[in-house]
Amino acid sequence: MEYEMISMNMSSNPNFVSVVRLTTSGIASKMGFTLDDIEDLKVSISEACTNAIKHSKEMNFEVNFYMYDDRLTVEVKDKGIGYDVDAVAEPDPNNPKTSGLGLFIIKTLMDEVDVCTCNEKGTIIKMTKMVGVEE
Repeated sequence: MEYEMISMNMSSNPNFVSVVRLTTSGIASKMGFTLDDIEDLKVSISEACTNAIKHSKEMNFEVNFYMYDDRLTVEVKDKGIGYDVDAVAEPDPNNPKTSGLGLFIIKTLMDEVDVCTCNEKGTIIKMTKMVGVEE
């Protein structure tokens, strides 16, 4: 399966998440995503970037965009300490907390989400959104 790729090496400065959001918007628009899907992509990728900034021990993280004919896959990679993905509980609406909500949002808005994490080697959040799929 052929794809085009854009890779960004980002500073772990929260002020630069807007650069990733703008890049996401431009790519998704060119691919034919609806405005609602573009917003879902921007929110999801922002959440993944925020996680990378919060948990990485490095000064930067990586964002890779894989553009296929029928979908956009985005990987956000950090070099943080990693965590147990299965231990992240779904948020309880009656007892809101800040931890774990980002991953829940990503899983809700994207068509496919895979989280790969290794202790002391970082985390990769891989998110896919299909073009033109009605909810």
